[in-house]
Amino acid sequence: MQRVAVTGLGLITPLGRGVTANWSAVEAGRTGLREHSERTAPPWMRFVGRVENVALPSEIPESIRGQARFLNRGALLGLCATHDAVCQAAIPASVAPARRALYLATGDYTQLGYEFLWPATRVAAGVEADSIDHEALNRAAIERVNPFFLLESLHNNPFSFLTAAFDFMGPGTTLASQSPSGSTAVELACRTVRAGRADVAVAIGCGSWVNEVPLFELAELGVLSRARRGVCSYRPFDCRRDGFLAGEGGAAIVLESEEHARSRGAKILANVEGVGSCIEPSPRLRVSRRVTLRSMELALADAGRPASELGFVCTHGSGSRKGDRSELASLQALLGGGGPTAPVCALKPYTGHMGAASDVAELVLGIMAASDGVVPATPNFVRSQPSFASVRIAASQQPCARPLFLTVSYGMGGQASAVVLSVRAGSGADA
Repeated sequence: MQRVAVTGLGLITPLGRGVTANWSAVEAGRTGLREHSERTAPPWMRFVGRVENVALPSEIPESIRGQARFLNRGALLGLCATHDAVCQAAIPASVAPARRALYLATGDYTQLGYEFLWPATRVAAGVEADSIDHEALNRAAIERVNPFFLLESLHNNPFSFLTAAFDFMGPGTTLASQSPSGSTAVELACRTVRAGRADVAVAIGCGSWVNEVPLFELAELGVLSRARRGVCSYRPFDCRRDGFLAGEGGAAIVLESEEHARSRGAKILANVEGVGSCIEPSPRLRVSRRVTLRSMELALADAGRPASELGFVCTHGSGSRKGDRSELASLQALLGGGGPTAPVCALKPYTGHMGAASDVAELVLGIMAASDGVVPATPNFVRSQPSFASVRIAASQQPCARPLFLTVSYGMGGQASAVVLSVRAGSGADA
């Protein structure tokens, strides 16, 4: 099978636009979480990670620029990240569109609230709003509702736009299972390149969880922090953890066979050594005791590397009581406690939980960290539970002993996915 190289990275998060801007913020310990809503809103709604000044890349062909108005918020963020990754990879025109693969992971809920229907509903409901005039609603909907609203809510709409914008007409699909679909998209892209079905493949994760309806739903599921300490409330693995704060963003990674990358003189930033995914269904969306262990074992077996060779592990780190406990138990089983083990970090407190975008974003930031020879700090972590004391959680930035790391993600329902990457020291990403 072909050895898989990473030749392009793209990232846009509440920390900023571009890989370099994001990595500089993480190194400095800055968070993109801010207080956005009025103080009358619940704390978990006020403190979120929003991306500022999002704009359509100027290089998008004029022939399809008009279609960009049908992209929802998360899709636009994914487009920006893809543009940056593809530009860095500098894919030559000689790569035929049919040899370019694209895998998109999304869990965007921008249109879930259906606010666009409010003007028509207001007309039909009248002043009292105790009944609906259905005939008036039909007329008002025709006059006051964007007829293309459905396109904004379709998960595969950005896939269609991206294939046209970048001529990626080979194998591909859209994944809409939120976390860990970003890591799964990377796995599919990797396997496509390995099998020789494409010369180049891009994996994209994008999503926006910061509007009111998804925030209320996440709060009802019990996974959001009560935000009693503002932006410092998101504290993965800490004994005081109580959930996450939400964010939005887009991340992309370009993969190609190492042979193809070398033949065209591309700069190789890293290599995907192993991938693995699994599912352990649990009743009523309960968290399995070791939901991530199997996926990490599969990824390491695929890489042919033991856990003892890892420089660090970039975790999912949802900050929930049960989720973190399950992940810590998995890490303890994987890494062992009989001697020095790889340190563990959690990066979501820098950006907020961005759904599928977080998976790919953490992979990108992991590449930057390993390239610089450091393990990023886990924000707001102070003290773990005594039963997990053997897991070395990086409360502050520390040296990375080996340029090999594992990133893992899990989601409700028992799905988990992991990726192992080796990084060229000092390879960096000028993006």
